[in-house]
Amino acid sequence: MKLNMGKMGGSRHLKTETAPKFWPIPRKKIHWAAKPSPGPHPIDQCIPLLIIVRDILGYAKTRREAKQIISKGKILVDGKVRRDDLFPAGLMDVISIPETDENFRILPSKKGLILHPISKEEAEFKLCRIENKTTVRGGDIQLNLHDGRNILIRVSDPQNPIEDSYKVLDTLKIKLDDQSILNHVRIDVNVIAILTGGKNIGRYGKIISIEETGWKRRKSLTVIEDDAGSRYQTILDYVFAVGSEEPLISLPKLEETGNV
Repeated sequence: MKLNMGKMGGSRHLKTETAPKFWPIPRKKIHWAAKPSPGPHPIDQCIPLLIIVRDILGYAKTRREAKQIISKGKILVDGKVRRDDLFPAGLMDVISIPETDENFRILPSKKGLILHPISKEEAEFKLCRIENKTTVRGGDIQLNLHDGRNILIRVSDPQNPIEDSYKVLDTLKIKLDDQSILNHVRIDVNVIAILTGGKNIGRYGKIISIEETGWKRRKSLTVIEDDAGSRYQTILDYVFAVGSEEPLISLPKLEETGNV
């Protein structure tokens, strides 16, 4: 009896026509694109290190050359050496290249994701959004962040967890070397935020209003206003707080993100 064995797991390949549009790859010259490895960011919200090194920064002409650079540990993501050329770098990740003394933060733009140059001091931390929270054994609170990392908040009294001042969709400023929390930005009116999705992706400004719709909180209608006075409406799920009064990170010029 012949058994029909089905294919196990997902495909290892990705056609260029289905790759994210913001990847700067020659779509008409090649049929296959580099498919990101499983990691903290989904395919449509990441850039493989291969594409960063070869197609964006131009440090290599071929995948083989890029792979050699990456495998030698010359590229850091959030302060850690990544040797996988298909490692998925995504929103707010810090890309560092010690040999050239260059640092970049991945930010949203009107085209998708871009590498924004930052200082060495700014490369020591990143912003992470709280996607959900869970209570673990002992009553402590675990914050699950947008980049796959988790932070445990110790609670002295589970019946009165005063240490837990964090809400879903709030933003944390995290020190990369020890993952300590440096700052906490609540998602609220008058907070500075950048849009990470929708037709106005990449625009940033002050949150003017958050209107509950009766659905999930993530679907709340949110309006931001940029420095030019233009207003943009989106859902709260696409809003990433970056500062209470001033941005905690440097942001691209207006024309780079679409704020024109």
